[in-house]
Amino acid sequence: MPNIKFFSSSSHQDLSQKIADRLGLELGKVVTKKFSNQETCVEIRESVRGEDVYIVQSGCGEINDNLMEFLIMINAFIPCFPYARQDKKDKSQALISAKLVANMLSVAGADHIITMDLHASQIQGFFDISVDNLYAEPAVLKWIRENISEWRNCTIVSPDAGGAKRVASIADRLNVDFALIHKERKKANEVDRMVLVGDVKDRVAILVDDMADTCGTSCHAADKLLSARATRVYAILTHGIFSGPAISLINNACFEAVVVTNTIPQEDKMKHCSKIQVIDISMILTEAIRRTHNGESVSYLFR
Repeated sequence: MPNIKFFSSSSHQDLSQKIADRLGLELGKVVTKKFSNQETCVEIRESVRGEDVYIVQSGCGEINDNLMEFLIMINAFIPCFPYARQDKKDKSQALISAKLVANMLSVAGADHIITMDLHASQIQGFFDISVDNLYAEPAVLKWIRENISEWRNCTIVSPDAGGAKRVASIADRLNVDFALIHKERKKANEVDRMVLVGDVKDRVAILVDDMADTCGTSCHAADKLLSARATRVYAILTHGIFSGPAISLINNACFEAVVVTNTIPQEDKMKHCSKIQVIDISMILTEAIRRTHNGESVSYLFR
């Protein structure tokens, strides 16, 4: 792959190294530091003249600092898109911050965005540049078939109505049933009531969602599924944010396993929670880079 430079921001060095190894490339030399007033400084310590530049940056950790670093380094590659949940106006004075981030990336000079499992597909329409929204679904299907012996007798469950399309697609590929949970919120990150729509009796229930933050909803949903007489409950989530009380809640919940991809670093979380397992999605991102750089179709990866 000639005329390509591959860089990593400070947000997810491990995933960046995995992708670089699969591409047979060296990570570019970059140094990030802060001035005494907390301004971010990025130094690119090699020539990129005439090269196609790819940067891996994930929306996690010190998210505002990482986003600023990303804007400085830009030509963009984002495993986990920051501010993706702020994608619509729920109230008259609410802000659509995902649109603001899209504008910032475009104005900063990004030509192409490659990301994974956006929280809402309409975010792609916020950009005036090309966006490839890859899916973790192939890796999820592979994990289910290899790690859940009773997967033929399972129900794929969405923890909310917004994820119905995602779970229906996975259920169709596995030729099993799906269900969803209708939830009503009093306020952000706090669920008031849940209603299960579908049947999980005497079946393995697999909760599938795009992200888990405080995990209150997921743990509440697991209790609901167990009370509906599911035999076992798994959770498979693309982006494991795990903020606040998440690890404590998971440890005390009835999950057999909570499976996430490595769009966000999980090493520290796994030290404190034995239920967390990680699916490596670097091969999907690597192939997206290779196909984009060589002018090949990326649509194959959507299937």
